[in-house]
Amino acid sequence: MKRGDDSQTHQPSRKCILGSEMTQTTLKKDALADLISQLRFGVDVRDRTYHLKAYKQVFVGSDAVDFIEVTAGVGRAEALNLGKEMFKQGVFEHATGDHDLKDAYYFYRFKDDVAVHTLFGDHPYLQGEENVVSSPSPFTGHDYNEKYSDTLMETLDWLEVSPLDVHNNKLLSNVHPTQYKNPSPQPNYNMVVIGAGAAGLVTAIASAGVGAKVAIIEKHLMGGDCLNVGCVPSKALIRAARAIYEVKNSEQFGITCSDVKVDFGKIMERMRRLRAQISDVDSVQRFSKAGVDVYIGEGKFTSKNTVEVNGQTLKFSKACVATGGRAGVPAIPGIQDIKFLTNATLFNLTELPKRFGVIGTGAIGCEMAQSFRRFGSEVSLFGRSGHLLGAEEQDAIDAITNQFEKEGIKLYLSSDYERIEKREGAEKETEIVLHMKNGDKFVFDELLVAAGRVPNVENLNLDVAGVDFDKKTGVVVNDYLQTTNSNIYAAGDICFKYKFTHVADFLARIVVRNALFFGKSKASDLLIPWAIYTEPEVAHVGLYEKDAIAKHGSVDVYKQKMDEVDRAILEGETEGFVKVVTKKGSADVIGATVVAGHAGDMISELTVAMAGGVNLQALSTIIHPYPTQAEAIRKIGDQYNRTRLTPVAKKLLNGLLAIQR
Repeated sequence: MKRGDDSQTHQPSRKCILGSEMTQTTLKKDALADLISQLRFGVDVRDRTYHLKAYKQVFVGSDAVDFIEVTAGVGRAEALNLGKEMFKQGVFEHATGDHDLKDAYYFYRFKDDVAVHTLFGDHPYLQGEENVVSSPSPFTGHDYNEKYSDTLMETLDWLEVSPLDVHNNKLLSNVHPTQYKNPSPQPNYNMVVIGAGAAGLVTAIASAGVGAKVAIIEKHLMGGDCLNVGCVPSKALIRAARAIYEVKNSEQFGITCSDVKVDFGKIMERMRRLRAQISDVDSVQRFSKAGVDVYIGEGKFTSKNTVEVNGQTLKFSKACVATGGRAGVPAIPGIQDIKFLTNATLFNLTELPKRFGVIGTGAIGCEMAQSFRRFGSEVSLFGRSGHLLGAEEQDAIDAITNQFEKEGIKLYLSSDYERIEKREGAEKETEIVLHMKNGDKFVFDELLVAAGRVPNVENLNLDVAGVDFDKKTGVVVNDYLQTTNSNIYAAGDICFKYKFTHVADFLARIVVRNALFFGKSKASDLLIPWAIYTEPEVAHVGLYEKDAIAKHGSVDVYKQKMDEVDRAILEGETEGFVKVVTKKGSADVIGATVVAGHAGDMISELTVAMAGGVNLQALSTIIHPYPTQAEAIRKIGDQYNRTRLTPVAKKLLNGLLAIQR
C-alpha cells in the first residue's frame, strides 16, 4: 500500500529452481505468510454465476495473479508460478476441482486457514534466514504491501475502503499510505490547510506554487469525497449503467440483443480500477513532491495560530478549514440500528442488491436510483417534498420523473416515515424494513440514505481558534471567505451553500488570493453552473424562472425542445430542452436550464455567455457545427431575433423589398 522512495525499493534475487520456464523468488517464511494473508483480503471473493451455474464465495484466477504480481513486485510469469505453488500446497482450490491455477477467468475458492510453514515445509521459496538477502522484505518499498495487522485492519475498517483488492490497495497507497511518516514541522507555515478534499488540495498546491510554506492535514483519504466516494466512482457507475440501457434499448437502431448479461462485480471492479488510476493526482507523493508538508492524522486548533496533529504542533500565519461534509441521517426511529448505505459505503458493494431502496431525491439519490435500476435492481425512491431534484425548474423535474417511471423506478415522493427495522430474511440473512405511517411497508436488501449533507465541524476545536460555526450550516465566513478569526479562512462544503467540486476549486483560489496576497476577491462574484448526471442530464446556471420573476418582475422565457434538434433526433436523445430566461425585452441571459443527454457540457456555453456579456442576439450569430446538440443554444438566439420582428419592422422590411422589385 505504500509507495516507497527509490532508495527503499528492493528487487528480490531470482534463480531457476523448478525448470527452465519457472523462476523462483527467495522469500522469508513470514514474507510469504504475509503474501498469502494479503491475497485473502486482496482478491474479490463473492458468489458468482457462469453459464447459469452458481459458485459460492469464489475469486477469479487472473485477479489473483494480478494481485501477486503487484504485491510481490515480480513479473507476470513468476506471479503465476508463485500462485500455482500456493495452489499445489492447498492454499486454495479450483471451484470444480478440474484445473490448477490459470491466468484466466476461472473460479477458485480458499481452503481453511493452514499454517504456511506446515504447508510449504522446506520448499525453496522458504529459504533459511541465513540464505536470505539482508535487505528489507521483498514487499517493503513496493505498492500495497503492508501486513494487515489487527490495528491496521481497524484503520482500514474506519477508512471504509473495501474490498482490499489490488485497485483499492493502490488507492490507499496514494491517499492514505498506512506506513507514511509525517514530516517534522517547519518553524512557521504561511498556510496550514485542514482537510484534503477539493478545496483543501487546491488551496495547498496553489499556495505552494507561489512559494509559500504549506502544510496540509488529512485524517481520512486524500482527495476527499469527490475522488473516493463521490464524483469519480459515481460517474464510473453511471457510464456503465448507460451502456446497459443503450444495449437493452438498441432495437431503435436496428440492433437486437436478446440476452444482456450484467456482471455487477466487474462493473464495480472497473470503477475501483479507474478511481485508483485517477488517485495519483491527489496522492501524498504528488503533494510532497510539490513542496507541501503532508500530515496524515486529525488536526485540531490549540490556539488562534497553532494546530496540533498526532502530537506535533504546526504554527501558521494563515490557515484554511476545508474539512467538507458528510451524509446527513434523517431522524427516522430505528435508523441507527440498521446497517444502511451512504455515499461513503455504497461504492464498496460487490454484489447487486435485488431490492434497493433510496431515501433522498437530490442529485446523489436520483443518480444512483437510476443506475441501480439499470443494473437490474428493483428500486424504490423515497422523498418528502413531493417531487424530485429540489429547486430545479418544474419542467426539468417533470422530464426526469417521466424517465424514471418509464424505467420502472418506483417513486414515493410524499413519504411519512414511521420507523425502520431489520429482520431475518428469506432471501438474505438480514433484510431492512421501512414502515410508513399510513401502514405501507417496504422491504430491501440494501438502503441508501442520501438525504442531504452536514458539515464536518466536530473535533476541530474551532472555538479555541476563535472561529464561529453552526452544526447545520458549517463555519461562518464573510464574502472574502474569512472566518471570525481574520487569519483563518474556510472553503468548500464546510462553509458554502453550493456543494460542488468545481465550486470548492474556485473558492480555494479566492482563499489563496485573499489570505496570501491581500486580495479582495468575493465568493458572491462567482457565477456557478452545475449538473445532475441522470439521463437525461439536468444542468443550470443563474436564476430560475420563478426567482427571476421575484427579482425582476416580468421576464421573457425562451425554450427550445430537443426533439426539434437534428442531432438529438439522430442520437435518439429527444427528451429535454434548452430554456433561457432574460429580463423583459432584454437579450441578456440571467438564467438557463438544459435538460439533454449532454446538458453538463452544454451549460458551459451559456455560462460563458452570462459571464462575458454575450447576449442572445450575439449567440444567434455564432456558427455552431452541424449537427450538434449544442445547436439548440443557437436556435434560442434565433427565437429572440424573431421577437424583434414586430409588425412595424415587418412593414418597413416589406417596403424595402417592394422598392427593389
